[in-house]
Amino acid sequence: MHDSRYDQLAHLLCTHSTELQTGERILIELFDVPAEMGTALLRAVRSRNAIPYINIYDSRIQRELLRECTEEQLTFTRNLELQRMKGMSAYIAIRGTNNIFESSDVPTERMKLASKILRPVMDWRVKKTKWVVLRWPTGAMAQQALMSTSAFEDFYFRVCTLDYAALQPAMQRLKKIMDQTDLVHLKGPGTDLRFSIKEIGSVICGGKRNIPDGEVFSCPIKTSVEGEIQFNTPTIYQGTSFDGIKLTFRKGKIVEASCNGNTDRLNQILDSDAGARYIGEFSLGFNPHILHPMRDILFDEKISGSFHFTPGQAYEEADNGNRSQVHWDMVNIQRHDYGGGEIWFDGKLIRKNGIFLTKELIGLNPEEILRKNRKL
Repeated sequence: MHDSRYDQLAHLLCTHSTELQTGERILIELFDVPAEMGTALLRAVRSRNAIPYINIYDSRIQRELLRECTEEQLTFTRNLELQRMKGMSAYIAIRGTNNIFESSDVPTERMKLASKILRPVMDWRVKKTKWVVLRWPTGAMAQQALMSTSAFEDFYFRVCTLDYAALQPAMQRLKKIMDQTDLVHLKGPGTDLRFSIKEIGSVICGGKRNIPDGEVFSCPIKTSVEGEIQFNTPTIYQGTSFDGIKLTFRKGKIVEASCNGNTDRLNQILDSDAGARYIGEFSLGFNPHILHPMRDILFDEKISGSFHFTPGQAYEEADNGNRSQVHWDMVNIQRHDYGGGEIWFDGKLIRKNGIFLTKELIGLNPEEILRKNRKL
C-alpha cells in the first residue's frame, strides 16, 4: 500500500531543501531505504523537470568493503565519485540502517584512511552543491528511541515535515544576536566553559541541509575555548558508543578527554589529526518535536533546549580555520529534566534550562513553534 507521507517528504526535499530547477542534475543516494521512497523521490525530481541519478547502498556490504579496503581502491573510488559529483547541481542522501553498530568492527586505521581519502568528495558536495541528508526510520532507530516501530514512524514524519519556513523570523533574530556576540559562557552540571565567537558569524539551519532541522550555529575562535564541559547525551561515532564524555580545554585545545568506557577509543579519534582536538562548531538546537536522545546525531543535535559543541572540522560558512577529518557533534541538553543549564552572551543570560528568555527569541521556544505550526 502506498504511503502518502513518502510523497510529502520527497516534495519537501525537492522544493524547500534543494529548490530543484529545470535541467539540474541531482544525485540521490539511498542506504537501506525502501524502494517506494526511492520511487517517490524520482517522481518528485521529475516533477521539477530536473534530472535524477541514483545510487543504492547496503550497510552490510559497505562494512565488508571497508574492512579490507586498500589505499589504491579508495583513491580510485574517490576519483570516480569526485568526477561524478562535479557534474551535479544537488544531492539528497537518505541513510537507514538495521544495525547502528554495523561498522563497529571495521579497523580504526581503515576508517581513518577512508575518511581522509574520500574527504574531497564530501567537501565538493558541501561547498558546491545544494544538498540535504537525512535518516530513514527503521526498527533499529525505533529501538534507539525506545519506541515501537509504528510510533517511531509517526514521530519521524511529524519531525521531518515541520514547517521550517515558519521558523525563519525567529531564527533570523537569533542569527543577528549571535553575529554581534563576542563572549559566550556555558554553565551547567560539570560545565563551565568560555569562548569567543566574535566576527565568526552564524548560520541558520531550517531544513536546507539536514532533515530534521532546527538550529543556528557559529564557531569559537580556535584558541579561545577555556574550561570544562560535560555532555549528557550518548553518542555514536565511527561505530563506537560513547557516554558521559567530559572535555577540558586550554587555549582552545582539548587537553583532557574521558568518558564512561571507551576512553582510549575517544582519545584515538581526537588524535586523528592536529585539528581534531580543536572545536569546529557551536550550535543551539530547538526542534520542539525532538526531546530525548536516540544516539542519532541528525536528530540529537536538534533536541529542544540543547546545544552541541563539535571537535574537528569547521564549516566555511562560519569558519575559524580549523581543519580535520573529524567532525563530531557532541550534545548537551540543558532543559530542567536533564539537569538544567545556562547560555550567556556578553554577560547577558539568553537561555536558561532550555528556554529562551529574551523577547526577540521566545519564538524559538517549543510552545511558540508548535502554536505557529498548528495555525498553518
